[in-house]
Amino acid sequence: MQKTLVIGASLKPERYSNKAVKRLVEKSINTDAFGLKTGTIHGIQIKTNFNDFQNIHTVTLYLNSKRQVDFYERIINLKPERVIFNPGTENPEFYKLLEDKGIQVEVACTLVLLATDQF
Repeated sequence: MQKTLVIGASLKPERYSNKAVKRLVEKSINTDAFGLKTGTIHGIQIKTNFNDFQNIHTVTLYLNSKRQVDFYERIINLKPERVIFNPGTENPEFYKLLEDKGIQVEVACTLVLLATDQF
């Protein structure tokens, strides 16, 4: 089963990353979460160690472009099929690095993709 990794997962229920984890789980999508603090969202453990992730198909980002820089290599090394840049995470520099490695870049809202069955 394909797995999605939410990067920037927040324990705060009003955050879009939190809502995304919940919706992914509700859609029965195998989901992992990475964040600054450990905790649980809708049964998914937020991990703070990037080495815990394997076999990731899709990465969905909830980090602004400045914070993404520290994750460029780690995300590329996961070898996902695609990376979704949610609103506020746009980053043309990272798009190019990903595309050069054959990773699909999608500038979209994960919540909208899920709501419209386009995920």
